[in-house]
Amino acid sequence: MGKIILKKGREESVRRFHPWIFSGGILKNEGKIGEGDLVEVISFSGETLGYGHFQIGSIAVRMLSFEESAPGKSFWKDKLSAAYRLRESAGLIREDNNAYRLVHGEGDFLPGLIIDIYNDTAVMQAHSAGMFLSRNEITSALVEVYGDKLTAVYDKSAATAPFKAGLELNDSYLYGTQSQNGAVLENGRRFLIDWETGQKTGFFLDQRDNRSLVGNYSKGRRVLNLFCYTGGFSIYALAEGALSVDSVDSSRKAIDMLERNIEANREAGVIPQEPVHTSYCEDAIDFMRNSDDNKYDLIIVDPPAFAKHRGALSNALRAYQKLNAAAISRVAPGGIIFTYSCSQVVDKISFAEAVFSAAASTGRSVRILHRLTQPADHPVNIYHPEGEYLKGLVIYVE
Repeated sequence: MGKIILKKGREESVRRFHPWIFSGGILKNEGKIGEGDLVEVISFSGETLGYGHFQIGSIAVRMLSFEESAPGKSFWKDKLSAAYRLRESAGLIREDNNAYRLVHGEGDFLPGLIIDIYNDTAVMQAHSAGMFLSRNEITSALVEVYGDKLTAVYDKSAATAPFKAGLELNDSYLYGTQSQNGAVLENGRRFLIDWETGQKTGFFLDQRDNRSLVGNYSKGRRVLNLFCYTGGFSIYALAEGALSVDSVDSSRKAIDMLERNIEANREAGVIPQEPVHTSYCEDAIDFMRNSDDNKYDLIIVDPPAFAKHRGALSNALRAYQKLNAAAISRVAPGGIIFTYSCSQVVDKISFAEAVFSAAASTGRSVRILHRLTQPADHPVNIYHPEGEYLKGLVIYVE
């Protein structure tokens, strides 16, 4: 096993259990080390600090263990079992809710790994070379933990693993097969999931709690769901008594799946037949710009990440301000706006300031009702605050 020797004083963050070691903190490498290899991390004074996956780039090592001994044969099973117990204790694994995130990277002490569970299928995404190279061991551990409750493991790492590492990145089933889109239950609502060709792993599980909150505010309101994807917020709004829901997304494929989800929930009696739902396959910003004032009592603004890196931060904040100003200026008096940012580089203070600027530009009276974040199956490692990526506000507009 190769060794990473840190510069003097650079071990302090590791002692505080931060899972990232940056390339600037490394004094030298010992032994033959390839990208994705498990390495021993050693302080300047020669003390073993732990073990992690090596990767070429700014983040040079992602720590898997802070122990003196290397991870053993039961490492993956132990980590996945602990992750399962957390979801179980949070009440997320039950008959009316069989879709949840099992592994949330650093939040589950497995940096670079995402695993989402859709009923009896696990969908895995590796964001590091080390996790990609460990995918077969992870699959074996998943089968051990779930037993016959698991029928398939799908690797969807082609778009997330580092392409410069020379890996053979082809999305495929590592265990079992699945020929059709899966159907899952989220709080009793039915959703069809396309993990093979859909965005991310097929569904945005991180908005589960926020979708429930939208449902609480939807009764008797006219709802607009911008960037609706496959209709998560729309389903909850219709199920909880919205007068009408308009759903907008630029993807025809997403809109088609949304309409199938609505039909599935109508057939199951989750959504009554009466509420009017209309889908619009067009750019959400253009739709908002052309919509009439006071047409909607509740607007959901849930765009994709406007900033994937710090260089795009300023443009992202301007985009959030512009989009929220459009929503605030058009929502009916006494209306509610749910607005979100999933950009990790946009912190909650900067996002709130962008919404504040948007409100000020409209001249309307605005109050904050809720500050929102990600749910329990997307935990934040207390030693890695960067893991808190989802932030949202619920605002009341007079």
